[in-house]
Amino acid sequence: MSTLAQFDAVMAKCKEIFLKKTRDYGTAWRILRAASLTDQLYIKAKRIRNLEETQTQKIADSIDSEYQGIVNYAIMALIQLEVPEELGVDLEIGKVETLYDEQLQIIRDLLERKNHDYGEAWRDMRMSSFTDMILMKLLRIKQIEENQGKTLISEGLDANYQDIVNYAVFALIKMVEELRS
Repeated sequence: MSTLAQFDAVMAKCKEIFLKKTRDYGTAWRILRAASLTDQLYIKAKRIRNLEETQTQKIADSIDSEYQGIVNYAIMALIQLEVPEELGVDLEIGKVETLYDEQLQIIRDLLERKNHDYGEAWRDMRMSSFTDMILMKLLRIKQIEENQGKTLISEGLDANYQDIVNYAVFALIKMVEELRS
């Protein structure tokens, strides 16, 4: 299966979860400021790292569900960057799905370009490296947020959130591949 087909399969599951939770909770996440979404992503990535290091778990939530949460919270953050507060907290499910799909397409296109240039180097990475890369991106995002979104030479918030989605997708693909082997 090609990387893009694997990406599509993983993202279909993440989107399904996102839409079901949107039906359950509405778009309450729209109340969150960017920093709060960053902190939620950090908590999820930090939990994965802790589980990787300790090899013990006391809460039943699986690592793959944490990576799926990372995908969806990062997409929420990207939507928040694009959609003005004036639209309010409550968005219709159809509107949210369209916004999700727009971000998904941008991220997929980015993955395709980077995967071409890097020659699928991610396939040789360790699972723990995906977690570390996500944590590093989150620390970068926190610094950019502290600088009121300004950077001198670096990529902005959106590029970092997009990379986080792709690293989480890579981890989820590798998890599926490990189960099959």
